[in-house]
Amino acid sequence: MKIPAAAILAATFAFAQADVPAPRTDRNSQIAHEQLLAKTKQGRIDVYFEGDSITRRWGATDYPQLLENWKKNFFGWNAADFGWGADRIENILWRLDNGELDGVNPKVIVLLAGTNNIGNRVADSAVASVTRGLAAVLGRLQEKVPNAVIILMGIFPRNDNMAVMPEIDAINANLARMAEGRKIRLLNINDRLADEAGVLREGMMNPDKLHPAVQGYQVWADALKPLLTELLGPPATEDHSPPPTGDPSARR
Repeated sequence: MKIPAAAILAATFAFAQADVPAPRTDRNSQIAHEQLLAKTKQGRIDVYFEGDSITRRWGATDYPQLLENWKKNFFGWNAADFGWGADRIENILWRLDNGELDGVNPKVIVLLAGTNNIGNRVADSAVASVTRGLAAVLGRLQEKVPNAVIILMGIFPRNDNMAVMPEIDAINANLARMAEGRKIRLLNINDRLADEAGVLREGMMNPDKLHPAVQGYQVWADALKPLLTELLGPPATEDHSPPPTGDPSARR
């Protein structure tokens, strides 16, 4: 009997360990990795954004409206986006282990990851697995850039299945315990994106109830900018960050 590809993929993810680096094997992700490696050698990077598609879309050429918002908020701070769509924590670990932070030495790292490990199904192991995975990412970041301040984002609310919100809240509570307030700073903006019940506020997310709309990204920017000003000073009148990248498949 032939097993459907979707079932194989689900089984693979079910047994994946978030704290064990794992590469993405599709060619599009491999090309994107090559582009991000090249990006590390271009311009100057003082603020390094890491994560999955929620992070990626903000500074990507294939989302021009979001890229415009990115430039409006971060111009002058030499910020560069190293997120990649559909990445799970173990994929981010692999990218960090394979050159995407080597030689960069940013002063600030903004990390938002983990929602793809949670998905839209409740799993008993999700809280422990995601917590271990994000602890591993934090450890890797500190090994590679010990002097950087890491702004650790709480995982954003997702309403494609409200049943996962308790998992997100539990993970974010664990993240709060990881942030000692000096080199690792927790920034949880979920009360600005959603109400007390975890229901997204109007206009914050796209119809998929997962990815932020421009208004949601602006809420994120408004929370980040005071921290960036504290750590880096006000934005300069010039910006020397590398050119933005995008999804390689979007150019075909």
